Amino acid sequence: MPGAAACPSCTDELLRQPAPRPPDPPPPGLPDCWSATAYEGAARRVILACKERGRTALVPVLAASVSSCVTAWAADRGLDRGFDRGLGRRPVWLVPVPSARAASRRRGHDPVRAVARAAARELCRHGRPAALAPLLRQSRRVADQAGLGSAERAANLSGAFEAVPGAAARLRLSGRGTRAVAVVLVDDVITTGATLAEAARALRAGGAEAWAAVTVAATRRRHRSGGNHRR
Repeated sequence: MPGAAACPSCTDELLRQPAPRPPDPPPPGLPDCWSATAYEGAARRVILACKERGRTALVPVLAASVSSCVTAWAADRGLDRGFDRGLGRRPVWLVPVPSARAASRRRGHDPVRAVARAAARELCRHGRPAALAPLLRQSRRVADQAGLGSAERAANLSGAFEAVPGAAARLRLSGRGTRAVAVVLVDDVITTGATLAEAARALRAGGAEAWAAVTVAATRRRHRSGGNHRR
């Protein structure tokens, strides 16, 4: 049903173990990459239900998994050193990976952006300043990624994203600058890492550096040349 939320066992699986889950081998330019769980079982069902079947009531649990990843990554990297001395927590800007315009029209929503927005609210509720930062957009159409291997995905995505005009200026005008704000890419699933590497490249070209990339789930790689997640 469109309004049904995730059951407790599915929620537990989605929040189980945020950890570094980079692809092997990682593509050049991929930031530090964390995921909440593997792309299987409940995680796969919940992601597909939200993404392809319009189950938008599942956005909060997906957002909670992204929030847990950001929190675990920040703790692991020591971003909050000095917090106990009243110096404050480093703000986080969550940058959603752009969805194809045609896919968003077909689905009637942009699930990654919705999850990133809700994750920012979740982080704020837990005491970390955070905001949705839609700093990227698609610059051209890409072919369907299903069945493509690592090199094919990288070629398919090359130049597919660009920073929105004034992306770096937004950071400067915030009064914080790119070094004071932790810029974190957000996507639903990582397979070969080609999408997130291209998103990081586009941010870099626009004057902002991605500190990390977080996803709800990571595909278990069965072999090095292919992937099975359809974006």
